[in-house]
Amino acid sequence: MYKKQFRSNWQRGTNKSKKINRSFYIKKAEERVEKTFIPKHNFSDFLISDELKQNILEKGYTMPTPIQDEAIEPILLGKDIIGLANTGTGKTAAFLIPLINKVLYNRSQKVLVVVPTRELAVQIQEEFIAFTKNMNVYSVLCIGGVSIYKQIHNLRRDHDIVIATPGRIKDLEKQGQLKLFKYNNIVLDEVDRMMDMGFINDIKFIISRLPQNRQSLFFSATLPHSISGLAHTFLKNPVTISVKLQEIPLTVEQDVIRVNGRVKADVLCELLLRQGFDKVLVFGRTKWGMNKLFAILERRGFKVAAIHGNKNQAQRQRALNQFKDGLVNVLIATDVASRGLDIDDVTHVINYDEPASYDDYIHRIGRTGRANKTGTALTFVD
Repeated sequence: MYKKQFRSNWQRGTNKSKKINRSFYIKKAEERVEKTFIPKHNFSDFLISDELKQNILEKGYTMPTPIQDEAIEPILLGKDIIGLANTGTGKTAAFLIPLINKVLYNRSQKVLVVVPTRELAVQIQEEFIAFTKNMNVYSVLCIGGVSIYKQIHNLRRDHDIVIATPGRIKDLEKQGQLKLFKYNNIVLDEVDRMMDMGFINDIKFIISRLPQNRQSLFFSATLPHSISGLAHTFLKNPVTISVKLQEIPLTVEQDVIRVNGRVKADVLCELLLRQGFDKVLVFGRTKWGMNKLFAILERRGFKVAAIHGNKNQAQRQRALNQFKDGLVNVLIATDVASRGLDIDDVTHVINYDEPASYDDYIHRIGRTGRANKTGTALTFVD
């Protein structure tokens, strides 16, 4: 049954003609030869407010990343954008900075940011708060897993930007609490992931309720035909910006762990006891399986947290914060956590269950080997 499901999921991905090959799981890390990126702009060059420039500086941004360097200016000019960029390239700031400036100078402008997961929505809101310190620009976070009534209360107050997941947007719109025709700027972030998660009809519904006269920004790691078709139905003369990096960083050491009939949980525990397994992200297929694994690891004394769809938002955020802050050193997750999250210093990614597609594999192991540090990705196979 797994093989059948695997083929189905793989065929929905961007590499439709390929079947995943276990040889993909094995590759030595390579020494990274740094190419010096020289941006065309400094943040001080952009026509944005002095307060925003100060907040950018205080956040520790010294010069734009490639996607920021290419995207901020055309967004400031009001152009529609197709931005192709990997997670961790700074694309959140690439759209937040110009849109914050836009609403700062014109309060009739309202922004809707649509993302696939609650965690990514929270992360974007945190960046928004940092960029808008002392600027009287306000956001509302609208996601599942928490009370809708507080969100309704916040929507009734003055706000400039809504950061939300598709399902919660539909719920609020149908209740008459989120009037989409008022939002004349839209950002669709991680569009490929939203398509993978089955949000295509929700996206079309949201777009159909927006005003025709709007600015639309579209960000994705990949642009298969299905996504390209969607983009061109709602974008007007878009500027396409591609700053995609290599799919898998050279700094990730990849290998397989052959279980050979042993109990997988025992094999995992042996690994976690080894030196150097300091901050480990473990991926599995099912919520039930990951709950079972969590109980086993906790019973054996490991400092562990879990994140998956059955957890409410407070529980998911608490688990993420514990992992980020070092209170636990093992985070168990389903693929809900593999996109968009920015977690520093992950030493190992372990695919306890094989991913459903090569795209999922890329996004899972992309959590390690960041910021020029070497990371390790291990995949359990029979």
